[in-house]
Amino acid sequence: MVSMHDALKHGLKHFAVGEIVKGTIIEIRPKEVLVDIGYKSEGSIPASEFEDLSALKPGDQIDVLIERLEDKDGMVVLSHEKAEFKKNWERILTICNEGGKIAGKVKSVVKGGLMVNIGVEAFVPASHVDLVTPKNLQDYVGKTFEFKVVKINQERQNVVLSRRELLEQERAERRAKLLAEMMPGDIRKGTVKNITDFGAFIDLNGIDGLLHITDMSWGRINHPSEMLKVGQEIDVVVLDVNREKERVSLGLKQKMPNPWDQIETKYPVGARVKGKVVNVVPYGAFVELEPGVEGLVHVTELSWTKRIAKASDVLKVGQEIEAVVLGINKEEQKISLGVRQLEPNPWDTADKKYPPGTRVKGKIRNLTSYGAFVELEDGLDGMIHVSDISWTRKINHPSEVLKKGEEVEAVVLEVDKLNQRIALGIKQLTPDPWENIDKLYRVGDLVTGKVTKLASFGAFVGLKHDIDGLVHISQISEERVDKIKNVLKVGQEVTARVIKIDRAERRIGLSIKAANYTPEQLQAEQKLLEALKPGEDLVALQHAFEAAEEARQSERNKEAGGEGEKQR
Repeated sequence: MVSMHDALKHGLKHFAVGEIVKGTIIEIRPKEVLVDIGYKSEGSIPASEFEDLSALKPGDQIDVLIERLEDKDGMVVLSHEKAEFKKNWERILTICNEGGKIAGKVKSVVKGGLMVNIGVEAFVPASHVDLVTPKNLQDYVGKTFEFKVVKINQERQNVVLSRRELLEQERAERRAKLLAEMMPGDIRKGTVKNITDFGAFIDLNGIDGLLHITDMSWGRINHPSEMLKVGQEIDVVVLDVNREKERVSLGLKQKMPNPWDQIETKYPVGARVKGKVVNVVPYGAFVELEPGVEGLVHVTELSWTKRIAKASDVLKVGQEIEAVVLGINKEEQKISLGVRQLEPNPWDTADKKYPPGTRVKGKIRNLTSYGAFVELEDGLDGMIHVSDISWTRKINHPSEVLKKGEEVEAVVLEVDKLNQRIALGIKQLTPDPWENIDKLYRVGDLVTGKVTKLASFGAFVGLKHDIDGLVHISQISEERVDKIKNVLKVGQEVTARVIKIDRAERRIGLSIKAANYTPEQLQAEQKLLEALKPGEDLVALQHAFEAAEEARQSERNKEAGGEGEKQR
């Protein structure tokens, strides 16, 4: 306390509310700090107005603002925080017009942004904290940054700051500098900023460059994320700089030698190579020989003998295989590979192993409308055409006499190495019965057989020597037959007379109704048959017999008419 004697001796200073004065700390308490400003009483300042009480000690001088000269206890009311605010606000107005820069320490996170101490409290919107709005603002608390003053409201005494605008300005300056000095071929350090399907954007500390997926590796990659991750630091090669559009193209694989430079030396045609299947498409498979070098095995180069429709039928992604180099196109970076070349081509010796006339055995692998495929050995098939199954029977489909999986014997007819075909025949195992048909059957012979097939025009009858005879509908009965199925059934045994042998058509004409004919009747039928034109189908017999019947009837009518005239 200042005594009256001291006050009169030294003279009381003039103090006014709102004035900033110097004070001396005389005592530090847990909840307050006592300060002497030379007034008649000491002042008390709340401890919360000081960031760190431990940094204070008695005797320190601080600036304080006089709020009241005397409270109810007779003490002067002081504020250190308001003194600092007033001083700093005046300083901010003096040196920090809108657009100026100032340093500040982040105090806390508030709704929509951060509170920063720049001598007074200032607000930074979340979108202005960094170049990209941070996910966690708490990471900035307690740190000191430089800010740009974007708005000052003197009436409300508040300040709005932006760190982002300063960073963008600095980045623009760095971008301009980088674009001016950057040259293709430079190696620059950068950070992966963003990853897309087609590449990655690399932050070069001032400008973003595009690292396209095709420039990441000499080898095959499906997505940039296989090689890079956001935040990763990498060294990249500058491939191109477009200063007008401010675009930079970057490369990663260019740091390594191009494996295609020495490709012909490393993988000469004819060399055996090993690799991993990295992609399978319908027409073939891509095999990685080393990173950046792939060869294509076309589906036709997978087997000498098997007809493989899709490469996926025999190869899978990730499979390790061996192949032979067939060709190299360095300019287009293509290598042709073959798997079948690892083994001898069985067609090279097929004509020696299976010369025409050789009897072979094999299982029927497949049946088609035109023939049957017989497996002679693994992957080597021969084909029996439907016309080479029987000398005598008309076979419409091989399944009528052959079954899939059945073992058959056949004769090699022809070997076509160029087109990789072997023609086989079953009927050639036995002599052609039509060569000696005159010794086996003669017109007038009485024969017995079973009905094998019915048609609208007649019935086929199976005879000895595996020969079919045809009974025309007109030759079944003396009476008119409208429908063949009404009088004959498949499997029914019948007796018939041979009435015609057609060597050209390889057919025998039969007549059931002529089985009991006298020689004279048979001779009359024979004359009708001989009237047919050479090679005319036996179906025409119906018309021939009808014409003959009409002729005979006409002859009878004439004879009957002649007898009547005589009687008159």
